Amino acid sequence: MFRVVAATSNKHKLDEFKKMLKDQNAEIVGLDSYPDMPPIEETGKTFRENAEIKALAAHEYCDAPAFADDSGLEIEALNGAPGIYSARYADTPEARIERVLKEMEGKTNRNARFVCVLSIAGNGEIIESFEGEVRGKIIDAPRGTGGFGYDPIFVPDGYDQTFAEMPEELKNQISHRARACQAAMEFIEDEMSILDDEF
Repeated sequence: MFRVVAATSNKHKLDEFKKMLKDQNAEIVGLDSYPDMPPIEETGKTFRENAEIKALAAHEYCDAPAFADDSGLEIEALNGAPGIYSARYADTPEARIERVLKEMEGKTNRNARFVCVLSIAGNGEIIESFEGEVRGKIIDAPRGTGGFGYDPIFVPDGYDQTFAEMPEELKNQISHRARACQAAMEFIEDEMSILDDEF
């Protein structure tokens, strides 16, 4: 088993990654295992750019293969906002939801999507990036106590529950992060043994 660094300090994200990747021959650790690592500045203008910045920084500092995701919520009626600023849209998760709901008042178009781009870094470079998305609707008020972020106000297409109401196992099968992870794992299994060989 080899160590892979998930370039995140978000405990919820790390837990999701560990559960989604539990069948892989890898020990997944987060940035909390590297407390001296300086903060990574997300200076990209897209999810992909930010994911690649984080993955490469973690790989170089930790001297181990690393992956990072950048993800967020894009709402059609808000011209794609909050987008790459999803985690910075307000100071707390509750305030971020409150801001979105206020901006959505009177909007008839409730279409939205969660996007996740996951990038893998090894051998001093970005190896590949993968995108996952799940489309759905923004509801009028939060529902559910599970999940995190904007989960309480997002109902994925084909379902009646918000992500925050769903069983964790179901969310981890259909979420944007799950789809990006699945694409990444298929790539690793089908196209490369580079991580095993080099580390």
